[in-house]
Formats: sequence, C-alpha cells, structure tokens
Amino acid sequence: MLYSPAFLTMALANLFTMSSISTFFLFPLFITGHGGTKADIGIMMAVFTIASILCRPWISEMIDRLGRKKCYTIACLILSLLPLVYLFFNGDISSFYIPLLFVRIIHGVGLALSFTSVITYIADIIPKDRLNEGLGMFGVTALVGLAVGPIIAELIIRQFGFAIFFITSSILAIIGLLLHLPLMESYVQNNPGSASPSFFSILKNKRRIFIVLLAFFFGFGLSAVFGFLTPFAEEKHLAFISLFFIAYSAGAISMRFFGGRLADRVGEGRIIPYAFIITSVGILMIIFLGGDLMLILSGFISGSGHGLLYPCLNAIAVRNEPQDIRGKIMGVFTGGIDTGIFSGSILLGYIGKWFGFQVLFLVAGLTLFMGFGVYRLQAATGAWKT
Repeated sequence: MLYSPAFLTMALANLFTMSSISTFFLFPLFITGHGGTKADIGIMMAVFTIASILCRPWISEMIDRLGRKKCYTIACLILSLLPLVYLFFNGDISSFYIPLLFVRIIHGVGLALSFTSVITYIADIIPKDRLNEGLGMFGVTALVGLAVGPIIAELIIRQFGFAIFFITSSILAIIGLLLHLPLMESYVQNNPGSASPSFFSILKNKRRIFIVLLAFFFGFGLSAVFGFLTPFAEEKHLAFISLFFIAYSAGAISMRFFGGRLADRVGEGRIIPYAFIITSVGILMIIFLGGDLMLILSGFISGSGHGLLYPCLNAIAVRNEPQDIRGKIMGVFTGGIDTGIFSGSILLGYIGKWFGFQVLFLVAGLTLFMGFGVYRLQAATGAWKT
C-alpha cells in the first residue's frame, strides 16, 4: 500500500521540518539588515550547503548502518536547536561573521541529514511499481512547506522582527520531531559488521555519475531561486515576495498529482528533458521581473518544472539499487544537488555583485538548459543506463 500510516505520518513530519528550513529563504534579509552585501549572501548561503557536501559520505554511511528513522530524529534535533542560536547575533555582521559561518555549517549538516534520511525512509516503503508517484506525492509536503515557511517568515519579520522569526523556525522543527518519533525503522541492517561498498566506490558507476551531473544542474538553478530571488524582488520594491514561493509550490504540487503516475507509465526518462526546459524558462523569466504578475508567472513555471524534475531524477537514482546501500545512493544523489547549490551560491553571488541580478538569473537559466542538452546527448548513446 502506497499511502500507509507510516507514509502519511512521515509526510506530515516532513511538512513541518521543511517549513522550518524554508523560513530561512528570507535569511538574506537578516544579512543585508546587518550590513551584508550580495557577496555575503552568497557566502552565507553557500556554507549552509558546503557542510552537507563534505559530511555526505559520513551521513550516508550512518543512514545505512544506524537506520533512517534514527538519523532523521538526530536531524530534527539539530534543526530545532540551531535557529535559537541565531538569537545571539546582533549588531553589524562584521562583528559576528566567523561565528555565523560556524552556525551555518552546523545548520547545513542538519539539513543534509534530514533531507537524505527522510527520502531514503520513504523510498524503502514505496511499492516499486509506484516509485515516481510515491516520491512525487511525498514531495508535496515538502513543497507546501516551501510555500508556508516563507509566508510565515515574512509576516513575522515585518510584524515582530527576527527574534520571533528564529523562535518560530525552531518550533516548526520541534513539531516535525515529535510527529515521527512513534514510527518504526524502515530498514535495519541484518549484519552491521559486514563489509559494505564505500560512498566513493558508488561513484565508479557511469550511470550514477551521470545522475550526479543532472542533480548538479538542478541544484545550480535552485541556488538562484532560493538564494537571490528575495533580495532581487526587494530591489524591485515588490510588496509581497512570498507570492513567488506560493506560485512556485502551486506549480510543483499541480505537477505531482499527474506527473508521477505519468512517469511511472511512460518512464521518467521521457519526462526529464522537458522538465529541464520548463524549469529553465521559469528562471529566465525572473530577468524581466517588474511586478507581481511576473513574480507569480515565473514562480509557477519554474515550480512546475521542479515538480516534474526532482521526483524523476530521484526515481532514476534509486531504482533497482540494493536496499543496504540505498542511503549511500541517496547521499550521492542529494550530494549532487547540494554541490550545485553550493557552486551556484558562490558563483552567482559574485556574478550578481559584478553584473547585477538579471545576469545572475540568465546564467542560472542557461545552466539548467545545459541539463537538457546533456541528458539528450547521454540518452542518445544509452550511457545513463550503464
């Protein structure tokens, strides 16, 4: 059964956890409000992901050996406590720059552990013939969280300031922690002391390397949307920035309700190239941002591409892989996304500083279009299947 009690409970927990994480889409406002620049935004958003990249081999091994649910519990604890640490940062950003970097690193580890363990848990309990549908529908809770978090954050920041914002983010993660605690583990390794392929040996397979490359392109595009859309919209004096995230989530969710079943019928390989194009077009539209209508349209189109692309890439990554290394497989896949986000945060931060936000989103959109080109080239040769 796809929609089992365990599936629904973890989906609800994920909704609150992702809401907590997505409140930090407005964290660039905290940086600029304390004297930070576009480059500072890029650096602070980047260290959040570089930590998850560097710790990915360790947490992937941990998920396979310790258990998916136990690792998600640890992640929720980190995500519950870390927002409260931000309460101690006051004054000009130069006075607490290094400590803030350190906190962002720990926060990033919590994100990586949460993201990788929960999606591995869900992949374990989804029927194989409904993999795309299951991953897609589970992702709906994350997408709703992506929309709800920024709305809550923006309203609280405007009415009460950043102190209440950080406390609210912590409370959301605590709810996610409490909800999933009664669940059983989805997979327990029969012989924990037995030899298992290392994280890096997983990457020797050409098919997996190809999937990591596609995940990288996807992550690069995400870094533009979730790292730089907020300050660009603020620069354009748009009143309600969260309209973009609402439209983004609406587009992604609408695709999940029929895209997953379609991908299970025709194969995710037929969906991926078009999903790259749709996502690219949505991000390129941000270049022409000038009012709420374009904010909504660009959000809906790029979100629709996301709604198709992510579950299909995820399904390709995990399909037919042994369960005892599934944590590492998910680590490789999500690590590719995080590497793209990290690279995009740094590179696009400096592009924005030197050339402006419009060139920044142009580069991000064209990078996603490269994903389409690479996929078509590799699919034509059949390399991704080996």
